[in-house]
Amino acid sequence: MPAESASRLASLEAAFRRAPQTALGPSSDYDLNAPVALPEDRHLRAAAVLIALQPWDGQIVLTKRSSKLKHHPGQIAFPGGKADPGDRDLSDTALREAREEIALPSDTVEVVGMLPPHETVTGFSVTPVLGVLTAPFTAVPETGEVAEAFRVPLSHAINPERFVIEGRIWRGQRRQYYAVPWGPYYIWGATARMLMQLSDAMAQ
Repeated sequence: MPAESASRLASLEAAFRRAPQTALGPSSDYDLNAPVALPEDRHLRAAAVLIALQPWDGQIVLTKRSSKLKHHPGQIAFPGGKADPGDRDLSDTALREAREEIALPSDTVEVVGMLPPHETVTGFSVTPVLGVLTAPFTAVPETGEVAEAFRVPLSHAINPERFVIEGRIWRGQRRQYYAVPWGPYYIWGATARMLMQLSDAMAQ
């Protein structure tokens, strides 16, 4: 590996590790659709996703959800899901879900912190958990939930110049959202918004 490449990867990893301390605040699916008056007594279900960085090549792990799922079929997402009563904390939730969805061994993930939660229009408070992988692994998608697991260069996924704002009709209203496409993969919505949150934190 050329020295310059090694230096860039080291800088990327260092900024990724700092992100939990430099994050600017929570985000939501409503950020581009203000003003939205949300009831203060609304009940949000706790969930967590794992943003897993491969430090040796600067890539992160994403999944394409199964088209058979009731919620968000076929969408690009981080490994993750709702918290279970048996989870010790949200880090445990993210690690468990990644283990179940793509066979990522929990003992190969160094959790470095969390970003502020992201509120979704479907009523979840999703906490992004940042983890640095300590060893390569072979992703094995759980066919009931995951159609495919793939990698994206983190440098692409957090590059502000790669983000676009698009929109579509949802529940009878036009809703705007962020997207950061990568090849054949259309990364949008909550996943793209959390990547922008990460981008902002790493830029601090």
